[in-house]
Amino acid sequence: MSNSTAVTKASDASVPVDPEQTLKACKALVSHIRKTAAAPRSDGKQNLLADEESTIAETPIWLTLTTKKHIHDSHRLQPGKIILPNPLNTNEELSVCLITADPQRWYKNAVADEFPEDLQAKIGRVIDISHLRAKFKAYEAQRKLFSEHDVFLADDRIINRLPKALGKSFYKTTTKRPIPVVLMAQRPKVDGKRVPAPKGKKQKRDPAENVNARPVPEIVAEVWRAIGAALVHLSPSTNTAIKVGYASWEPEKLAANINTVVRELVERFVPQKWQNVRNFYVKGPETAALPIYQTDELWLDESKVVPEGQQPPSALPGRKQKAIAEKPNIGKKRKSLDGESEPAQLEAPKEEKEEKEERPKKKAKKALPESNDERLDKEIAERKAKLKKQKKAAASKADI
Repeated sequence: MSNSTAVTKASDASVPVDPEQTLKACKALVSHIRKTAAAPRSDGKQNLLADEESTIAETPIWLTLTTKKHIHDSHRLQPGKIILPNPLNTNEELSVCLITADPQRWYKNAVADEFPEDLQAKIGRVIDISHLRAKFKAYEAQRKLFSEHDVFLADDRIINRLPKALGKSFYKTTTKRPIPVVLMAQRPKVDGKRVPAPKGKKQKRDPAENVNARPVPEIVAEVWRAIGAALVHLSPSTNTAIKVGYASWEPEKLAANINTVVRELVERFVPQKWQNVRNFYVKGPETAALPIYQTDELWLDESKVVPEGQQPPSALPGRKQKAIAEKPNIGKKRKSLDGESEPAQLEAPKEEKEEKEERPKKKAKKALPESNDERLDKEIAERKAKLKKQKKAAASKADI
């Protein structure tokens, strides 16, 4: 897909983001990043090891989405994929690990014999879920596997079992979480329904044969799309960031990717679609966020908006809400049925008054005497002298 096609596609009436505004923001952002990389350091020193071109090439560009309501993602450990007109991972030295369902032998043979040479050079390991659990059970082995490869692809049939098999080395961040790929062929449809798998006793099959796998050309295309796709990790908040390119790219390429991601992201991943979108920004790792779209309405439901000067209703349902909302009319008068005003609080009957008067009053606390240190010292000395006399008398009786 060409860049002009992507821009035209994104400029359709259903997408309110202006592609010209996106292109302006990309030009300004790329120019600022390049100028910052070429500028000398604030302390006047020069970093001899820094390479300006490589620094710019490794600087990612992020598209940031802000929604009006929190997004709840039930598949948060599985990144979503958005196919881009300009793939992200084009490095020739990229290392890919392919995790498949059992058995792995057919996939290893397919990669070695039928995959194109450029893709063969990138796939450094093919392993199934059983061998993964056996070989990489220890934490150190998982860390080593994490550092050996740049991208991890996983069969969508076993993607839900990988968090337990790979552990926190892979899932504490979103940088190298396995990307789901479809390796199994879809069952044919009859009258609009999938034909179920045949039931009965399972027969032992040759591990080098896999009748359920897709044709090799389809698997190759699926792997290429997953390697170059933009990954969507929806966080349980109102803010989501997606990498759409690098600072070394031309602004037109960045704008084409951004237009594609904006359209696909809202249509596939955002509940209530454009009604729930608040802002779109473009930014670098250490730059300010440049807006490309801002909505006029900051709320999703007008019924939730409280007019100025009015208190919001309590969230408590039923009687509790009524009890909190109503205030007692203490000291106020209310009208009777005849229209005459009467006091809000009626007087208690005489019997109750008499009972209240007969109740004994609480005794007042006695005031404590003021402290006198001299008097206290004198009493202590007298008591000590008395005790000495008693001891002497007891000792003289014992001698007798």
